[in-house]
Amino acid sequence: MDGGDTAWILVSTALVMLMTPGVGLFYAGMVRRKNAVNMIALSFVSLIVVSILWVVYAYSLAFGGDVSGFIGDLRFAFLNGIGVSESYQTIPHLLFMIYQMMFAVITVAILTSAVAERVKLSSFIVFSVLWLTLVYAPFAHWLWGNGWLAELGALDFAGGMVVHVSSGFAALALALVIGKRTGFGEYGMEPHNVPMTLLGAALLWFGWFGFNGGSALAANGLAANAIVVTNTSAAVAGAVWMIIGWMKGKPGSLGIVSGAIAGLAAITPAAGFVDVKGAMVIGLVAGVICYIAMDFRIKRKIDESLDAWAIHGIGGLWGSIAVGILAVPAVNGYAGILAGNFELLKAQVIGAISTVIYAFIVSYLLAKVIDAVMGLRVEEHEEYVGLDISQHEEVAYT
Repeated sequence: MDGGDTAWILVSTALVMLMTPGVGLFYAGMVRRKNAVNMIALSFVSLIVVSILWVVYAYSLAFGGDVSGFIGDLRFAFLNGIGVSESYQTIPHLLFMIYQMMFAVITVAILTSAVAERVKLSSFIVFSVLWLTLVYAPFAHWLWGNGWLAELGALDFAGGMVVHVSSGFAALALALVIGKRTGFGEYGMEPHNVPMTLLGAALLWFGWFGFNGGSALAANGLAANAIVVTNTSAAVAGAVWMIIGWMKGKPGSLGIVSGAIAGLAAITPAAGFVDVKGAMVIGLVAGVICYIAMDFRIKRKIDESLDAWAIHGIGGLWGSIAVGILAVPAVNGYAGILAGNFELLKAQVIGAISTVIYAFIVSYLLAKVIDAVMGLRVEEHEEYVGLDISQHEEVAYT
């Protein structure tokens, strides 16, 4: 084990953990004040639920021995065989386990976008348990646990498919099942605290350096490249949304940071395979297509109003495909079509499409079953008074 690599992944783990309350603040500022506590609480609930299940069995399902290319076995259940002396590459196996845990945590937290201001806390917990088990763990195994997509040659450096495509398209499915908020489209539901959302975005951008840089699993040049291209893609995509805002009137701060997060989501699968030129292309395209997706969602009156699908889903989808186009051998040895390799693009497209289909269908079915058995959303009067009071007996502001 290497001390420098271990120290960097310890820091990266803390950075990624901080992203989950960052998601909570980012979403909380965009809802009405009567639901602010609930949105932050849902992120903490994600952290609690996933942390427990990850050490009990979910880590083993993702990274245990392969079962038919689809899922892992239970060899690491309750962290069996993962002590203080076992290593994973050049870091402690325990450290790799908890680093990966934080990815699972934030993926579930991103899903809360779909159910903002109307989900029952108990139903969200049940959905989280089932979704982690039946959707996230298989995806992590497919791409990072030597599953079938890894065998096919698909690449996902830090979670474009595993985290962003899965949560984005699951959020779309969940929003379609739970239905629109009462009064959606009939009267304004403006963000109640834009500075809170900006603070959440700052924590996300900050944490993303551990998210992508830490995925090198070493303190080396690849980690440095991941951080540089991550920041570059975010800046370019944020600039695109700012320019679009100017073209339509004024560049709102909420749009600027949303664009930056679209760039962050898009560069995630590619951060270890592209150089800064590729990162600029990824950020530019992400800024455009994620804005188009958001505009489409608004025009279709789909109440996935915190835009996990438009930003994380579409951004991650584009970034995953972009790996097959823009990967350069000088970064990590992999070549895309611009470097003369067409096979990688084929694997990336298959991986991305498979992730979209599986995430959407399974999430939709899980939501339908939970809605039928225990109901996904709160009663109308509970939604009217707000989830802070009806679910937590608290208020954000007095």
